[in-house]
Amino acid sequence: QVQLVESGGGLVQPGESLRLSCAVSGLYFDIYGMNWHRQAPGKERELVAGISPSGDSTNYADAVKGRFTISRDNRENTVVLQMNSLTPEDTAIYYCHARSQLGWTTREYWGQGTQVTVSS
Repeated sequence: QVQLVESGGGLVQPGESLRLSCAVSGLYFDIYGMNWHRQAPGKERELVAGISPSGDSTNYADAVKGRFTISRDNRENTVVLQMNSLTPEDTAIYYCHARSQLGWTTREYWGQGTQVTVSS
């Protein structure tokens, strides 16, 4: 059974930091690209950051470049999103997402999400 379990969300003030973690089990972690998405109230889900299976390539949404950092540990099957200089616009539910594509076969899995609220 595949599980993606997010943790680390919470309520912080503008300018503060949070570190989200996603613990993955039930799949061959090192063949999956890992992503963090977020969905704010009334908005569509959007990609925040992604990291390749080996960890040597990352990509970020323009809104978070320079503030967020994604990393992964293929020994511990975890992916982390370090979020600095948070603003109220970062308030959303953050979802961990695993995706692999081998030939014509695409597999993807989602976590349940963790709430991040940035407010003074």
